[in-house]
Amino acid sequence: MHMTDRRTLRSAGRRTATLALVLTAALSAHAVGAQVTIPVAPQSQPVVLRGATIHTVTKGTIPNGTIVLDKGRILAIGGAEVTVPRGAKVVDVTGKHIYPGLIDAYSTVGITEIGSVEVSNDITELGDFNPNVRAEVAVNAESRHIGTSRSAGVLVAFSTPEGGVISGLSSAMSLEGWTWEEMSMKGAAALNVNWPDPAARSRRFGGGPPPGFPGAPGAGARPAPKTYAEQVQALKDFFAEARAYRDAQQAGQVARTDVRYASMIPVLDRAIPVVVAANSVSQINDAITWAKGEGVRLVIRGGADAIHVADRLKAENIPVILTSTLDAPQRTYEGYDGGYNAPAQLYAAGVRFAIAGGSGGLYTYRLPWEAGVAVAFGLPEEEALKAVTINAAEFMGIADQVGSLEVGKQATLLITSGTPLNMTSDVIQAYIQGREIDMNDMQKQFFKKYLEKIKQQQGKIAM
Repeated sequence: MHMTDRRTLRSAGRRTATLALVLTAALSAHAVGAQVTIPVAPQSQPVVLRGATIHTVTKGTIPNGTIVLDKGRILAIGGAEVTVPRGAKVVDVTGKHIYPGLIDAYSTVGITEIGSVEVSNDITELGDFNPNVRAEVAVNAESRHIGTSRSAGVLVAFSTPEGGVISGLSSAMSLEGWTWEEMSMKGAAALNVNWPDPAARSRRFGGGPPPGFPGAPGAGARPAPKTYAEQVQALKDFFAEARAYRDAQQAGQVARTDVRYASMIPVLDRAIPVVVAANSVSQINDAITWAKGEGVRLVIRGGADAIHVADRLKAENIPVILTSTLDAPQRTYEGYDGGYNAPAQLYAAGVRFAIAGGSGGLYTYRLPWEAGVAVAFGLPEEEALKAVTINAAEFMGIADQVGSLEVGKQATLLITSGTPLNMTSDVIQAYIQGREIDMNDMQKQFFKKYLEKIKQQQGKIAM
């Protein structure tokens, strides 16, 4: 290559690099404008919220209450007798209500953005057994869904991977921070298993890549269809292999780490639960039998037919995460209110449950109304509130941090005009770990934008 050619290439390379920097800066500026919100620095000054009705969830309601936030935690809570620390910022919230931040026990906030844009979704991995997948590392702190979720009162979400038989680990994420590391509360909160459907046709699955991918079977070779019994057996076999790995590791006989099996050890040791996606009676019953045989802690997710298995769920003390109570009935013979009154029925049957907003990142903001509709159809309001706060926190292992307003827990809370489960109530301000967060979001920005458009158009008409 001639020297002039090299100079030309270097010059072109510099121009390309400069253009890339300009584009990156422009896109970054656009992203900041689109996201609107800016993360707040950690709390550096005590804050006292005084005069509101405080709904602690676990320790009753305090009228004309006072709550003190310091270093990201609740320092004190009570009535007017609570001492105000020196140098504290005192906020008068008389006539308002204070609730713990809502918790979505099943969400894809941060790991999905636009459904039709594949590169903006990082939910599913190839293969059927991915227990080592942790959702937290894929969470995008710039997601627009974070702002809209917070405006609805959802301050903690369990970002959850999907797909395969074992999807991976749900991660408890605080919805405030510059990066996923800053947002993460518990990276490995629960292992997710998708229970096979005995009513579905036999499916093809296996640990290898699909036909046509590198390393796939030869032309025309495909994994044999798996029956329901074979799928369940494959799940049992994987757990058996993981248990053998754990035992060998404890005996000092493991020469090389296998991240998939290593990720299963907290599950086998009952340190974290297995959340099994199951809806039908047969799925729920089989999942319970399997979990007892494996000796693992079980949480049922979905639970469309949970009321028909209520006696067993109660006897075995197995909680349920109900997903999308606002969904229409799935069977022609079911009443229109099947999802709406499911929480009330489970409560009457003595089954512990949480309510989730559905898996889509688009729907986490609907979480308070998923619980609110249950109130309209017979569930006591205090139980509906527990279903989106302390119950979700307990099932997923973060009740020592959030889920209720208690001294020592994180100062993650809402100031509202009324119950957050009612669409007519406003979330006036939220605090996450003591930070008074920016309450703006894209929906509010668009509201202001098009309100201004209407004003301008009306001005032209008046002229």
